[in-house]
Amino acid sequence: MTALLPRAVHPAAWWGWAIGLAVAVSGVTNPVLLLTALGVAALVVTSRRGSSPWAKSFRLYLWLGLFIVVVRALLHVLVGLKSGDTVLLPLPEVTLPSWAAGINLLGDVRLEGLLGAIVDGLRLAVMIACVGAANALANPKRLLRSLPGALSEVGSAVVVTITVAPQLAESVQRVMRARALRGDTSRGIRALPRIALPVLEDTLDRSLLLAAAMDSRGYGRRRVVSPTQRLLTGACTLGGLVASAVGIYGVLDDTTPAWMGVPALAVGIALSLTGIWLGGHANARSTHRPDPWLWPEWLTVASGVLAAVAVHFVARGDAASLGMPLSPLAAPALPLLAVAGFLVAALPAFLTPTPPAAPTRGQGRLLAPVGHVDRAEGPLTVSHRGKKSERVQS
Repeated sequence: MTALLPRAVHPAAWWGWAIGLAVAVSGVTNPVLLLTALGVAALVVTSRRGSSPWAKSFRLYLWLGLFIVVVRALLHVLVGLKSGDTVLLPLPEVTLPSWAAGINLLGDVRLEGLLGAIVDGLRLAVMIACVGAANALANPKRLLRSLPGALSEVGSAVVVTITVAPQLAESVQRVMRARALRGDTSRGIRALPRIALPVLEDTLDRSLLLAAAMDSRGYGRRRVVSPTQRLLTGACTLGGLVASAVGIYGVLDDTTPAWMGVPALAVGIALSLTGIWLGGHANARSTHRPDPWLWPEWLTVASGVLAAVAVHFVARGDAASLGMPLSPLAAPALPLLAVAGFLVAALPAFLTPTPPAAPTRGQGRLLAPVGHVDRAEGPLTVSHRGKKSERVQS
């Protein structure tokens, strides 16, 4: 019954779903499948994003994807290999020196080559949209809290990195609203300094306040461990990395002995997990009310993995249906198994709990449902020298 209440899905589940969807898209150049995957990502984000600032960053990733598609098409027109039979735009070709042989500057733009370039750019854009969906759905602070203790320092750096774009977007929107209230209607390049300087100042303030909040909550402090445990942790971690590298090489190379493949990879993963578990004992961090991992989380991860598995099976049986036929130019195929895999990836939009609503003004946090007080998506603030700073949940 607890899983049916409004609550935030575990952030690791959203990242697992997004990675599975991105892996499925990485082997596809069929525009129908790519647009289907993009629609699935947009549907899940629209249905299950919370009220946090980073939840509004998905549109920035969409604009970035559009920019990538346009740049890919322009590069094809300028220096791309003009392939195909249908001339779309006749342009003069610039003769280059002999040391630049093989590079075609301008020249006739052909329909087949231009479509191939646009589809390649669209594939990269959809993969970026999958990462943007994970950023919009997963709370990075809750993800940091869920990491093992041995990965807390690395997790802190990753969390700070992936929250740069959402926080910049929030700062830009806040500055633009303030300018509109003051009657400043300047646009374009002229308004750039008036927006960039306040955003830079706000970014520096956030960085200092975040560093102070993390220091006050004991980030980076470690317990005293025995030399034996430290040596065992290092041996397991190093041995796990070496065994994993050997196992990956054995899986990719068919000429290696059988023990260098899956067995070595399994041993490496086991040693790495053991090293992470032993290293977590040296971290003095504790977690209050850890995020649950129930059937919605399993469903979310499984839906993304099933999309990748469906595309993999189609690639083994009919790889041509996953691409855009350019020679000769024809309409793209519609592999039903791949389409079904992408549609399965949309199940989290309907079968996962809705995120908790942000508390309105005058409504205390104690009025939230029991068991979900610490999982609210709204940013928490604490007073620090007369300013508001974002509180790091520990």
